[in-house]
Amino acid sequence: MNDRQKEPKVKSKQPGLVIKLSAVFLLLINIYLAYNLTSNVVGAFNNKDEEIKIDSSAAPLQLEVLNGCGISGKADLLTNYLRKNGFDVVNIGNYRSFDLENSIVIDRTGKIQNAERVAESIGLGNENVIQQINKDYLLDVTVILGKDYSKLIPLKKRI
Repeated sequence: MNDRQKEPKVKSKQPGLVIKLSAVFLLLINIYLAYNLTSNVVGAFNNKDEEIKIDSSAAPLQLEVLNGCGISGKADLLTNYLRKNGFDVVNIGNYRSFDLENSIVIDRTGKIQNAERVAESIGLGNENVIQQINKDYLLDVTVILGKDYSKLIPLKKRI
């Protein structure tokens, strides 16, 4: 037997079945993607005049607490208090000096009401809230403890 006399290959009864099924599958995917694209585009145009409202209570404020009074452990006590009250303290450290007379709360994002909320929760008035917007900081508010730390709600001296 030579090469030409070998048994002929058996052809399938439905020669393009795999190709036809693949084409149907791809068509269904295209229909799905086209539907999603058009619904998103139409939805964006319909909502363009609506203001998107974000519930600020959904994500806790991110804070840093810095020790500017020089008394060891006070920033840790304040951090524990803030965390128990729903704030996300992401950084604790020392301020550049330890001679800060009054504690301050600094707004970093341009939403001063967030800093005022933190100040109120620890017993500071709005006169201790300042705004220093810094987009490089990945936090909302900075709290710097001053030498008046014993007047703050979580650090008041017990009699």
